[in-house]
Amino acid sequence: MALVNLRPNESQDQLLKRFRKKVVKSGVLSTVRRKRWFISKSEVRRVEKKKSMRRVKRRQYTHMAE
Repeated sequence: MALVNLRPNESQDQLLKRFRKKVVKSGVLSTVRRKRWFISKSEVRRVEKKKSMRRVKRRQYTHMAE
């Protein structure tokens, strides 16, 4: 859980900015988005394989362009 304390002479905007940075760094939002809907194990594996294939193709394309 992200927790920030108000520093002396710190504005609310600065406090909010620090809080947002902490939340992003901790990965809370990405976890919540990922767990928003149930995805079966086989679906997760299929999606990961698809991502992997996309990465491989992208690497091959960049090597050919050089």
